[in-house]
Amino acid sequence: MPSLTVSERFCGPPGCANGGYFAGLLAQFSQNPVRVRIERPIPLQRSLEVRTVDAGGLTLVYDDEILARAHPTEFELAVPQPPDYLRALDASRHFIGFGRHAFPDCFVCGTNRERGDGLRIFAGELSGHDQVAATWVPDESLSAGNGKVRPEFMSAALDCPGYFAARSDGVAMLLGEFSAHVDRCVHIDEPCIVVGWRIGVSGRKYEVGTALFDYDGDLCARARALWIEPRPSGGIVRQV
Repeated sequence: MPSLTVSERFCGPPGCANGGYFAGLLAQFSQNPVRVRIERPIPLQRSLEVRTVDAGGLTLVYDDEILARAHPTEFELAVPQPPDYLRALDASRHFIGFGRHAFPDCFVCGTNRERGDGLRIFAGELSGHDQVAATWVPDESLSAGNGKVRPEFMSAALDCPGYFAARSDGVAMLLGEFSAHVDRCVHIDEPCIVVGWRIGVSGRKYEVGTALFDYDGDLCARARALWIEPRPSGGIVRQV
């Protein structure tokens, strides 16, 4: 039976996997695009069983408990025009996590992570747009061995900017669903632009889009996600 393990390096909240990174790992077990639904926090340093189910779906199981499901999906997402690199860099200076961050050790957006350890994607408000934006330069530790970034890290880069696009007040939310499409894996040390925008809101649910572009503004990857604000009596919260 196939399995996957999420290293401690790739955390979101303490003790839990970053959702986008995990979704990228799980998606590689399918030959089709999938929508990943995270039902429980994904533990670190545990061998998690991947099971194939009907219609090309997957379930992730640990200790006989289902943690996540992946369902085949037709990926569609209208992507806005990106800002240029310098405007994205300026937007990142307004990242709210510099002042207050619920999970500063997050692999993707954690302010405690050094270059070569975390992705350091700090998505801040893009002036004049209902978007957030950031820059990203992937380092050698993310290499697939061919000079390009591995797909799971492309997926990870598309995660946290969606949270900051959904809400700008730092309210903790759960990543409920995530689906990504990688058009091309970028090269190591290639300057990139990442954007996030809100698609819609229904009560406590926030649907968002994210996209990753190269320095020239060519689209490289995109994702849709559903973030959920937990009820006041909710339990463990996964923000990023």
